[in-house]
Formats: sequence, C-alpha cells, structure tokens
Amino acid sequence: MKIELFTVALAATSMLAAIGTASAHGPTRQKVSESIVINAPPAKVWGVVSNFQDGGWIPVVAKTEGTGGNEAGAKRTLTLKNDATVDEELAKVEPDKMTLMYRITQVDVKVLPVTNYSSWLVVTPEDGGAKSKVEWRGAFYRGYPNNDPPPELNDEAAVNAVTGLYKAGLESMKKQIEGGS
Repeated sequence: MKIELFTVALAATSMLAAIGTASAHGPTRQKVSESIVINAPPAKVWGVVSNFQDGGWIPVVAKTEGTGGNEAGAKRTLTLKNDATVDEELAKVEPDKMTLMYRITQVDVKVLPVTNYSSWLVVTPEDGGAKSKVEWRGAFYRGYPNNDPPPELNDEAAVNAVTGLYKAGLESMKKQIEGGS
C-alpha cells in the first residue's frame, strides 16, 4: 500500500512538473530569408556586400563608422536616419563562397524589436554569371524575452521588422548596383 501511494505521488509530481515546464517555455528562434536577383556579375555584387564598413545600401542608414575593415572581428556602428544606432560585428567572411555572417551586438528593441540576432548574406551566380542572386537570412528572438510580450515586441513584430528591413535593403542594393552609383 505504501509503495502504491508513493508511486501515485511520484507520478502526480512528475505530471505537474511537466505541465509547469511546458507552460513556462519562452520565445522560439525566428528566421527570415529574402532574396533578389541583380543584373550584375557576382564579383561586382560581392564588392558591395563584403564591404562591411559601408552600410549605405541599407535605406535607413545615414552613416557607417567602424574598425577592423572587412575581416572577421570587424565592428561597425550604423547610425540610422532617426539618429538611433545599431552596433554589429562581422563574425565570418568566406570570399571564395561570397558569404558573410554578422551579429548585432547592441540595438534598442524600440528600433529593431529583436534580440540575439545573427545574419548571413550570400551572393550566388545566376544566368551563367551575368546576374547575381543575393540572399539575406537572419535568425533572432523577439524583443521581449519573457512570456506574454507586448504587441510591439512579439514574434510577429520581430519577423515583420526584419522582413521589411531585408526587402528594402535588397531593393536598394539592386538599384544602387544596377544604376551604377
């Protein structure tokens, strides 16, 4: 009888712990991927993408200041047109694969409602190398790390903000490169 009571109590405790754990889970990592085809050879497009010290092709950026050039470990601060800043670090550069990866190290969630943001930019040849495809992908958590986020810091707000940034940035890059500026 004592063993049965112990077994029932243990099972009930385990179930309560499992329920508590399931309802306490926080945000999930979100992912966004956007791409565009640019009417220019990959080497020309990579020249723009790989210049970590120039974020001028991103429409909301007013100024880029940084150190470390275009090597892994380089840092930059993007000053936005609204005077907010975003600090980023170049984590990985693979020129032979025309790929780079960077992280946001500091941003106010009111500016971009994300945390733990990392991103890849990849240039691949299209149409026999006459054109280029640029893919911009990111992974991040919403701006509010706890349960029940306010609407401006939830998953949807984070995904919408990053998607909008990527689409506008890629369109701007395309216009800049194809327009010759």
